[in-house]
Amino acid sequence: MFKNIRQLTPFSLVLLSISFIMSISQSTMTTTYPILMKSFNVDTTTVQWLTTGFMVAMTLVMPLSPWLLDNIKLKQLLNGIVAVFLVGTVIAMITPNFTGIIIGRLLEGVAVGALFPTFQSVIIENTPKDNRGVTMGVVGLVMGSALAVGPIISGIILQWVSWRALFALFLIVLLILAIFLQKYIENTHILKPSRFDWFSAVTLLGFGGILYSISILPSTTINWRWWSIIIISVLLLIIFITRQIKLRVPFLDLQVFKYAGYTPAMLLTGLSYSGLIIATVLLPLFYQRIFNFSPLVSGLLMVPAAIFLSQLNPRAGQMLNKIGLKKLVYIGMGMMILGYLLLSTVGAKFWIAALIAAMLLEGGNAFIMMPAVTAANNALPKDLVSHGTAIVTTMRQFIGATSVVVASILITAFDTRFNFTVALTLTSQCFIIVPIVGIILINRIKGK
Repeated sequence: MFKNIRQLTPFSLVLLSISFIMSISQSTMTTTYPILMKSFNVDTTTVQWLTTGFMVAMTLVMPLSPWLLDNIKLKQLLNGIVAVFLVGTVIAMITPNFTGIIIGRLLEGVAVGALFPTFQSVIIENTPKDNRGVTMGVVGLVMGSALAVGPIISGIILQWVSWRALFALFLIVLLILAIFLQKYIENTHILKPSRFDWFSAVTLLGFGGILYSISILPSTTINWRWWSIIIISVLLLIIFITRQIKLRVPFLDLQVFKYAGYTPAMLLTGLSYSGLIIATVLLPLFYQRIFNFSPLVSGLLMVPAAIFLSQLNPRAGQMLNKIGLKKLVYIGMGMMILGYLLLSTVGAKFWIAALIAAMLLEGGNAFIMMPAVTAANNALPKDLVSHGTAIVTTMRQFIGATSVVVASILITAFDTRFNFTVALTLTSQCFIIVPIVGIILINRIKGK
């Protein structure tokens, strides 16, 4: 792993370091829900906005990343993204009310949404095609590990200090990184200035509307308001797509879908991300609700899976050029199937089985997500990489968020009819369909 990291340029390491810290913020807040609900006297529906708002903000900004890359010097863009994140973190850390935390999280989501496609596009652009597998394996290590260790870090901090210490940790570490790594930031992306299309930007609200509607499903009834948001959001997306096709310089160049292999590879990244994020949702519930472990122990039990993922990501990148994407996906999807089977059979009886299932689910992600991202971008010419990456990251976020909502709905429905243990095992069983769809999908990609 460290050998692969040493092969990266100092600038790539800067991008990865900053991305790692900001990525952790995605998955840390769920552990704070009970504490925040008690501190601010808010209900479950309200506190979930810390995650829902974050995801919506991310999704709204991701499609703008190609324009940002083409019109703002990379050093200024990266510093601006970090500044937005730091401002949001400070607001969330010092606020006396819950609204302030929501505002802070929205700003953090905006920053992360701009960073993810930007840093991946820049790294891909500056890496020869033959080396992209290994490089994106390291990128996968950063993104996957950050998502996996988020609950671990929050569990440890909340065991001894206030929830505000979580934001303080992000603030201090990211500020130190931003200051001391300035000399390594390079303006490697060639600017292609164009006018900012405000109309397209407004129609992007359709992405946020759909994601918001999906996110609130577990805690709301499907009424005329919900349908109104969905219909308006879909119409906005249709307008956005139509406009991008007509514009000479679009926000998102949809020509990427004309290149063979791009679409299936893009969908595979979303399916693999689903397995990773569902592991971080289901496993803490298994540990805390079935085996009665404390949040700290529950977090520590996620460590083996995080380590396993971090070890496999660079190796999967190396294997991409040797055995091809298809065999890697077969391995990864096979591991995910085994993981869900374990959870749905003996996962509720033996905690060690749940731990192994977590390792299989997260480890399987290593063989799919970043190799698929690499394959998707290798299918594109260099000038479309930023557009292809923006679409991949947006769809990955959408599929991941949808998976969490589906899991919540299934758990609630099964718990009402049976009991919580049965609810978790049956939900795990239902998600076996995800890797099966992935196996079907990979057969639509030509080549090895």
